[in-house]
Amino acid sequence: MLKRKRIIFLTGRPGIGKTSVLMKAVDELRKAGYRVGGMISCEVREKGSRVGFKVINLLTGCEGWLAHVNQPKGPKVSKYRVKLEDLETIGAGSIRDAIQTADIIVIDEVGPMELFSEAFKEAVKEAIESDKPVIGTIHYRARDPLIDAIRNRDDAEVVTVTLMNRDRLYKTIVEKILK
Repeated sequence: MLKRKRIIFLTGRPGIGKTSVLMKAVDELRKAGYRVGGMISCEVREKGSRVGFKVINLLTGCEGWLAHVNQPKGPKVSKYRVKLEDLETIGAGSIRDAIQTADIIVIDEVGPMELFSEAFKEAVKEAIESDKPVIGTIHYRARDPLIDAIRNRDDAEVVTVTLMNRDRLYKTIVEKILK
């Protein structure tokens, strides 16, 4: 018997619209009456240039810095330094909150910056081990045993976002989650 795909992660090249697809699915699930929690990350621009990324708790709206060009310390990824404190308290904390109080868990994203945090990786493991639906994004080039573990689960599916599918993909995600 085929196992239901309870865990759906999106991947694709940077800028293709993974987070946009994810947020459209979140909006539809909320409209359908589901409590959706977890974390999203979004880029922050100043004067047209990307200066960093924020991490946001979907249930509370609480936000902090995932990484910033002027972050004085923390692991370095490209021109950014990861702010582990915010990633762990807001990012990992929001995933753990969702495991306890939400119907559906969102994790955006499992990528190079987030993988520096053991607390984040543990929260992701707890989410995928829970019995709740999980939707999220995986950085297209990131490699880690955690990502391999997600990809190899019978109840997980990794979908590539493309120019051809991105406008309707959120509907597919919502249908799969609500099955």
